[in-house]
This record gives sequence, structure tokens and C-alpha cells, in this order.
Amino acid sequence: MFTRIDKYIIRKYLGTFFLSIVLIISVSVVFDLTEKLDTFHTHKAPLSAIVFDYYFNFIPFFANLFTPLFAFISVIFFTSKLAYNTEIIAMLSGGVSFNRLLRPYFMAATLIGLLSFALSGYVIPPSNKVRLDFEDKYVQKFKTELAMNVQLEVEPGIIAYIERFESSRNRGYHFSLEEFRNKTLVSRMTAQYIVFDSLNQWHVTDYLIRDFDGMYETIRRGERLDTVIQMDPSDFFISGKQAPQMTNPELSRYLTKQQMRGVGGVQAFEDEYHKRFSMPFAAIILTLIGVSLSSRKVRGGTGLHIGVGIGLSAVYILFSTVSSTFAINGSMPTLLAVWLPNIIFSIIGLALYVKAPK
Repeated sequence: MFTRIDKYIIRKYLGTFFLSIVLIISVSVVFDLTEKLDTFHTHKAPLSAIVFDYYFNFIPFFANLFTPLFAFISVIFFTSKLAYNTEIIAMLSGGVSFNRLLRPYFMAATLIGLLSFALSGYVIPPSNKVRLDFEDKYVQKFKTELAMNVQLEVEPGIIAYIERFESSRNRGYHFSLEEFRNKTLVSRMTAQYIVFDSLNQWHVTDYLIRDFDGMYETIRRGERLDTVIQMDPSDFFISGKQAPQMTNPELSRYLTKQQMRGVGGVQAFEDEYHKRFSMPFAAIILTLIGVSLSSRKVRGGTGLHIGVGIGLSAVYILFSTVSSTFAINGSMPTLLAVWLPNIIFSIIGLALYVKAPK
């Protein structure tokens, strides 16, 4: 049952949260526009593209990126005002336990976490594709049309290698396809050129096929061969910048596919995938810290609480950045690196909860 106090706290929490997002996003858009205005003018970006393709998709991405921190600062701000106005003391004196007082906070934090999870996993990825395409065209080009030394397992036991592939011509050079059975090489195809035609359809030019049967070897040569190979040119050009463009099911399928192929360099995709699950929990953990920290009436008042909150926010951002770097560089298991800030701040939250006035 929702009591009047529950509705009051939830309304204050969510109202402060969305107001802080609007204020910070407004400032961020002004700074970003000031920084990129010359670049937009140099590349002759249309006004409609700037507004609808870039900023219309930039705002939800940036807002969701710092949702736990916005929630944390919101809790610090309005809870410290409640404590300063002696409202927290009145609630506790009226028979409301501190644990019961936490319930509306956790309800609001859970709602924010679920909203963040839905946005980051299903809504924002398609908009990120539009925004990044705009940045590649009008801000700074980061997409490439040339892939070098591509090696992947297209099927179990079948390894493909292309020394150079040009996406503009859908053509690869110095191609090889090796088939292994029980870790023994049974067939190897080499070709000077390979051209992509349609879905998994490839044309191999100037090829040589060597089949191995124990001590015997069979060689076949030819000028052209049409064959089906379970790979697509898009597999050669996926970079870490494309991880935010994938929904949760797409990221899961991509990671499973790449792991089956034995392809490395997927840490950025794993980091993005696990972050989408850790961020909603971060909102709940930081809410616990915020309530426990700011529910005590102190001489410094709201200003002291906000100062401490901003300091903890900076530490959280530092931890998240460092752990993400460790995950992407392969220095630490991705799952542990992504959840490490939550684990550390959970311990801090429990310590503050124990010391909170009850």
C-alpha cells in the first residue's frame, strides 16, 4: 500500500531527478554545440540533420549514460532538504522505521533502473546508429573501407583468412580456407581473389585446393569457383563503436557467434553488454548511499551533503572508467571489471546504512 509519505518521497525523488536531467542536458547541449559549430559549418551539415539526426539522438544517449549519477545527486539534494527541515526526524519519531523509509526510495530507484535498462537495451541503440552515422559524415570519419588480416572460424573446424578486403569492391586478396577434423588438416583452399556476391555467396578466382588423406594428397586447380561460405563482409568491419548500436538480443547473438568462431577483440562488446545490466543496479546502490548519507541533519546542511555527493560521484566515475579500461584491454575479466564499482559501492552503502540515524 502506498502511504502519503511514500507518494511524497517518490514524487520528490522523480521530480528532482527529471529536473536535474533537463538542466544538465541543456548545459551539455550548449557546450557541445559551441564545440562542434565550426565543424558543422566546415562539413556543411544541414540544420535538419543537426537537430533530428544528431541532437535528437544525443540527448537520450547522454541522459541515460549518467542516469545513476543523476539519481544519486537527486537523492542527496532533496533528502538533505528533508533532513535540514527536520522532516526525517518527524517521520522517525512518528513510528516510521528507517527501513520503511527506504521503501519509496527503492521503488523510485527501481523504476529509474528499469527505464534505463529498457532505453539502453532496446530504444537507444537504433538512435545511436543514426547519431554515429551523422558523426562519421559531418564530424569525424571513423569508419573504414579496408580490413587487413581477417581470420575467423566460419564453421566448426573451418578457418578462413583474408589478407586484405576492400568493402568498396567487395573483394578480398590472398584468401585461404582450411578445414580441420580432430585438429588434423584435411583440406586447404588458397586463392588470389575472392569476391562477395550475395548472402554467403562468394566467387573464388585462381584457386588451388589441396585435400589430405593420411600420406596422400589430391590437388585441384581452377580459374573460378562459386561457393557458399558462412561469412559476410560486415563481419570484417565491426569495431567497438558499433557496440552501442546493437540491442541486447543483437549483442548477445553477436558475442555468441564470435566466441564460437574464436574471434578475439570483443571486449568492448562484452563491456557494453554487461554495463546495460549493471547500470540499473547502480541506481539502487547509489540511492542507498544517498539516503544513508543525507538523512542526518548536520551543521553544513544541504551544501555539505551535495559536496560529499559530488565527490562520491567523481569517485564512481573514476572507478567505472578505470574498470572499463581494464575490461577492454583484457587486463581483467569483463564481468568482474564492469561490476567492480557496484561491488565496492555496495560495501560503502552498507557501511553508511549501518551508521545512518534510525
